[in-house]
Amino acid sequence: MKPEGIVLLMGRRDQPTDGVRDYCEKLRESGVPHGFSFDLVPVPWAETGWGDALAELRKAAATWRDRWVLLQYTTLAWSRRGFPLYSPHLLKVLRQGGARPGVVFHDFLPLPGSGIVGHTREYCQLRVLRQLYSRSDLAIFTVPVDKLSWLPLRRDKAVFIPVGANCPEAACDNSPKVKTVAVYSITGGTRTSIEIADIGTALKRASKKVGPVRLVLFGRGSQEAEPALRSELAGAEVEIESLGLLTPEQVSQALTGADVLLFVRGHISSRRGSAIAGIASGLPIVCYAGMETAWPITEAGILAVPLGDREALAGALETVLSDGPFRRKLAERSRQAQEKYFSWAAIVERFAAALGSISTEKEADMTKKSSDATRVA
Repeated sequence: MKPEGIVLLMGRRDQPTDGVRDYCEKLRESGVPHGFSFDLVPVPWAETGWGDALAELRKAAATWRDRWVLLQYTTLAWSRRGFPLYSPHLLKVLRQGGARPGVVFHDFLPLPGSGIVGHTREYCQLRVLRQLYSRSDLAIFTVPVDKLSWLPLRRDKAVFIPVGANCPEAACDNSPKVKTVAVYSITGGTRTSIEIADIGTALKRASKKVGPVRLVLFGRGSQEAEPALRSELAGAEVEIESLGLLTPEQVSQALTGADVLLFVRGHISSRRGSAIAGIASGLPIVCYAGMETAWPITEAGILAVPLGDREALAGALETVLSDGPFRRKLAERSRQAQEKYFSWAAIVERFAAALGSISTEKEADMTKKSSDATRVA
């Protein structure tokens, strides 16, 4: 079965940027040269209410018989307060209409909480994850499947496909210039102060070793964090250029002018689009390692240190900026990893293989059941 006419089912739009919607747009754009059609369909539950949204989906599902419909799951895409209880009903409606339901899990772990509400929310989210997996014909995860302890032992329908960059591929500029460090996005909330301290410690140490350093800061949360970051770096030989939210093309341009991407948004992972953007630009990446740091992200030019070890992070950045041959070696690894694993062409091919494999298994199972029924008759 050739996987054409695949529906990508999206929930509430995130603000001010929406990485999942960008992901879907990239899939649609990249599928065309490979003969695949991806249709983006939003479910407006936040605007119309769940009753009307499910009714509209039921009508649409009747026209999607035998087509793959892949629900794009994040917790807050299907819930205002982190209780996405209705999301499994979407798969039930799709199956009743004759569509083939699947899920792309952009969120695949419950958010840890505290207190009665936090623990209840965590329990609810884990229950929803298990229901979504159980009710789907195909489950696509953006991290290796062996990282997920809640999956059942039999994982035939679980597939790992990393995300790609939401910006165009580019080659970094190797012309002589002030050493430039790019930081793409700052996490909000309680994480902001931690990430500012990470960045500040690393840049202050690097500037003492290599001289003046330029910091290019952009993406989500960057404008909000800029004042505190300037205060953190006061007195250091660091020039700060804060660009705010950028278009994908502008992101690519900003990364092209950098020598290294400093990634401090937790540990690096194959689901982190802001990290993959550095790989797509052929950059070395200095980052933290953690539970999700596994193949193929480890094939890229990353220099990872234990999560939370700020001094080790600073030492890694100093090494990359001061050692030109090593920096170029890491950059080449990123370029090769982009081509093999993180380009959208490679990602579309993995979708084709996953959908084709599941389709073949389903058809074989149906043929076997039909044959068994004939023998019984």
